[in-house]
Amino acid sequence: MHHARPKAKGLPCGTLVSMNSLGLLKPLLTTLFLPPAGPLLLLALACLWIRRHPRTAQGLAIVAGVSLWVLSCQATAYGLNRWLLPSFAPPSAEEMAQAQAIVVLGGGVHAYAPEQDGPLLEPSAQARLDHGLWLRRKTHLPMLYAGGKGWRDTRTQPLSEAEVAAASVSRAAQPPIQWLDTRSRDTYENAQEAFRILAPLNKTRVLLVTHDWHMARSKKQFESAGFTVVPAPMGYTQPPDNLLFDCLPSSSGLQATHRVLRDWLGLWLT
Repeated sequence: MHHARPKAKGLPCGTLVSMNSLGLLKPLLTTLFLPPAGPLLLLALACLWIRRHPRTAQGLAIVAGVSLWVLSCQATAYGLNRWLLPSFAPPSAEEMAQAQAIVVLGGGVHAYAPEQDGPLLEPSAQARLDHGLWLRRKTHLPMLYAGGKGWRDTRTQPLSEAEVAAASVSRAAQPPIQWLDTRSRDTYENAQEAFRILAPLNKTRVLLVTHDWHMARSKKQFESAGFTVVPAPMGYTQPPDNLLFDCLPSSSGLQATHRVLRDWLGLWLT
C-alpha cells in the first residue's frame, strides 16, 4: 500500500528508451554526478581556477566542502528520502493472497570471496533475498530472482547474480528458487526479462521485493513491462536516532544519500 506522499513525475515516455540505451554510460554518468564524485569534481575545478579566478575558486571550494559534509550525514539521507521519494508500506494479507509470484531484485555481488570459495551476494542483495524467502514461506508463492552480471561486472564476475543467489539458498538448505533471470543488467532489464519468463505462465501479478528507496523506480519499470505490482519493500532508510551524531559525516550516511539521489534521478529519467 502506498503512502499518501506525492510521487515525482517522470519525463516523457521517449526518455525511457533513450536512457536505457546508454548502457555502460548510465552507471558512469551517475557516479560522476552524485556524491562523493560530484563535490570532488567541483573541488578539482576550484583548484584549476585558483590563479585565474581566485574568488570564484574559493567559493566553489566552500560549496564543495559544505555539500560533501551535508551529503555525508544520515539525517540528510533520511530527509531527502522523505522529500524526494515515495515510501511504501508492507503488503497486507489480502494483497499477498492475490499475488501470483514473488520477484526479488538483485543488489550486487562480491566477486572476490575466497572464504566461501566463490562469489557472494552483497549485504543489500542478501537482505532482499532473505525477505523474499520469508515471503515465500509465508505465502507459498514461487519466486524469481532477477540479476545478471551488471554493466560493471561482466569481466570480473564469473557467475550471474541470480546464480550466486541460488547458491546462497542451497547453502542454507532451503528449497531452490523457481526461476533465475541470469541475463538482466539493470532494473529496466530486470522487468523485461521477468515478464518474458513469467507472462507465458500467466503470473503477472507479483510481489516485488527491493529496498523501499528503490521501489518507486522499480515499480514503474515493472508496470511498464506489463506487470501488476504489489510492492513488498524492505530496508527502509533509517530515521535519525541521535541528531548530533546523525548530523556528522559518515561513510554510511554518504552511501545512503547516494542511493536516494541515484534513485530519485533514475525515477525522473524513466
